[in-house]
Amino acid sequence: MSPRYRLISIPPSHYCEKARWALELAALPYGEERHPPLFHLRAVKKAGGEHSTPVLVADDHVMPDSTDILIFIHHHPASEWRPYPTDSQLLVEAEELEELFDTRLGPHTRRLAYFYLLQHRDLFLRSVLAGVGGGESRMFRLFSPVIAVLMRKGMNITPSSTERSLDYVREAFSIVGERLSDGRRYLVGGSFSAADLTFAAMAAPILLPRDYGSPLPTLDELPQELLVLVEEFRSSAAGEFGLRIYRDHR
Repeated sequence: MSPRYRLISIPPSHYCEKARWALELAALPYGEERHPPLFHLRAVKKAGGEHSTPVLVADDHVMPDSTDILIFIHHHPASEWRPYPTDSQLLVEAEELEELFDTRLGPHTRRLAYFYLLQHRDLFLRSVLAGVGGGESRMFRLFSPVIAVLMRKGMNITPSSTERSLDYVREAFSIVGERLSDGRRYLVGGSFSAADLTFAAMAAPILLPRDYGSPLPTLDELPQELLVLVEEFRSSAAGEFGLRIYRDHR
């Protein structure tokens, strides 16, 4: 029997990780269709999305955003995990933190990771082509030098923008560290929610958790400049929290 839902993704995308992780926690059956960057556009448009992944196709509904997917999961009658608190005040906190991590952390960890990976072709190709079909994989490899240029331009990946992104990431980690300073185990209330999952997923490109849903480079494969940053963030209170969330809930 085929999975009921289709998840269109880019393999290493942390927004796709957010969606696949939530679907698995909810025990909702899905099949993942993996495409490399830029090659994903055709599949996304065909499915009814816009230009980005993840896109979840569920019966007659199309969810073109990771948060839309979590909301769908929350209200699904068969879901075994509800991402959002029932208490109204805690719900507001969870939604605000999810938005913060999606918009102020996710784009910047992505830029940091690609800034370094695009300089190391083998690591880059192994990450973006994990689970991708043979035809797309061969075409992507062939045109990867041109694609790398387009990705740098499309995501504004430059030394100066990467430095600014590093500041944004440190700021987000500081916010999480401060929130955890009272000894709480989760960011909102006393249980695991969309806020925790979203932080852990958005932080993953510079934490490199072992249980990530698609292959990432290992520490001993990293270029030295990136390894220094990964070790910095892993050793912070927020980094230790993100890694624990992966160990306990992924």
